[in-house]
Amino acid sequence: MLKPRQTPPEIAALDPIRDHLKIVQWVGEYEFPFETQRSLEFALFRTFAVPSISGVLASSGHFAAHGQKRYDDTALIIAEIAENGYDSERGRDAIRRMNQIHHHFTISNDDYLYVLSTFVFEPSRFGRLLSWREATNNEKLANYIFWREIGRRMNIQNIPDTIQAFEQFNRDYERDHFHYAESNHQVAESSVQVFLQWYPKLLHPLARQAIYALMDAALLDAVGFPHPPRWWRWLVRKALRVRATFVKWMPRRRKPFLLTQSAIRTYPTGYKMDDLGPEDH
Repeated sequence: MLKPRQTPPEIAALDPIRDHLKIVQWVGEYEFPFETQRSLEFALFRTFAVPSISGVLASSGHFAAHGQKRYDDTALIIAEIAENGYDSERGRDAIRRMNQIHHHFTISNDDYLYVLSTFVFEPSRFGRLLSWREATNNEKLANYIFWREIGRRMNIQNIPDTIQAFEQFNRDYERDHFHYAESNHQVAESSVQVFLQWYPKLLHPLARQAIYALMDAALLDAVGFPHPPRWWRWLVRKALRVRATFVKWMPRRRKPFLLTQSAIRTYPTGYKMDDLGPEDH
C-alpha cells in the first residue's frame, strides 16, 4: 500500500551540533535536492537587493557577460563544500578559491555576514513554498552550524553565537539595507536572463512572471521588478504546493543527488577548482 514519505528515524536521531554535516548532506542530497538548489538561488537574489553588494557584482561585469558561468561557479563551490565537507581536501580548496575570488573586491564584514545569513535561513523559508514538509528545528540548527563553520573559515567576523541572534541580524539588515539602486536591477535582471535561457523562448514571459511571483514585496521593490497580480502569485504558489504533495507520495531517493557529478552547462567535460570564478582571478 502506498504511504506518504516520512522523516527516517535514524536521521531524526542525529545531533544537530555534532552531526550537522551529516544532516546538511542528507537534506541536500536525499530529502530536498531540488528544493535546496532553488532556495539557494533565491538566497542569492536577496543579496542583489543591497546596493553595496550589487554594486560590487555589477562593477565586475561578470554577471552581464558570463551569467551562466557565474551561476554554475557559485553553485559548484557551495556543492564542493557541502558534498565533501568543509575540512576535506576538496572543501578546503573550494573555500580557498572562494576567498581568492572575494579578495579582489572591497566587501564589508556586515555584507559578508548578510550573504552568509541568507544561506542559513532561505532554505527553510523558501522551502516552505517548495517542500513536501517543513524543515525540522534540528535541520535548521544543523544548517546554521554548517554555515557558521564556513564563515569562520572565510574569516568573517562577529558571526552571532545563536541561530536566533543570527536571524535577528538577517531581518534587521534587510530592513535597513534593502533599497532600490540601478546596480540592484542590473544584477537581478542578468540573473533572470540566466534562468530564462533554461526554457524555450515561447515560455520566457511565463517563466519571468513566475519568478516575480516567488519574491516578496520588499525584494521586488529593491530590485525594481513589478509586483505581479495577487491571483497570479496565489496560482504559482498553489502549483508548487501541488507539486510538493505529489513528491510526498513518491518513493524516497535511494541515491544521493551530487551536483559535482552532474551535467553542468558551463563544464560539459568536467572542471578543475581553479576553473571556478573569473579568469582574471
